[in-house]
Amino acid sequence: MKHWMVAALLSSLVAAPAWAALKEGDAAPDFKLQASQDGKAFTYSLKDQLKKGPVVVYFYPSAYTGGCNVQAHTFAVNVDKFAAAGASIVGVSLDSIARLNKFSADPDYCAGKIPVASDPQGAVSKAFDLAVTDRPGRKDTRGDDIDHAFVERTTFVVTPDGKVAATIGGVAPLVNVDQALEAVKDIATKRAIGSGS
Repeated sequence: MKHWMVAALLSSLVAAPAWAALKEGDAAPDFKLQASQDGKAFTYSLKDQLKKGPVVVYFYPSAYTGGCNVQAHTFAVNVDKFAAAGASIVGVSLDSIARLNKFSADPDYCAGKIPVASDPQGAVSKAFDLAVTDRPGRKDTRGDDIDHAFVERTTFVVTPDGKVAATIGGVAPLVNVDQALEAVKDIATKRAIGSGS
């Protein structure tokens, strides 16, 4: 009996991902990825975007899946609130750029308001210390096959100095967006206090 318990414990440790998302204060890895906004592909550079202010980098499992649809729509609906706090948004998944061209323009989801970037090999996702897992045989909400691995849903708020100001994971998509908005508002408040306005 004891051998069975030890074996079960060891197998659960081996099966658990050895990933732990970057934390507040960590340096965010710089990246350039092919991205799409409103159906148009372009090269997205985190370094270039940070010159304009904080960036909300949200990693999500797959375009056209339940929670990811809700999250993209909620970010798109609230994009002006993020902009008012001086922040921009980019989504990152392992979807192909072809899928993201459709997703980024879809009026029910990104609605042309937020860019979504393709990390097809998961290199950027892994650089942020996120788990990437294969889930073969999955279909999206349109009934199409999903032919890529999934990254765990985690959002990072990155400040212009390239540091992680907040890490948001393990919560529902709507809560994820709400917490990201609160984090950028907090940064904007601190910046206003620091500048004496």
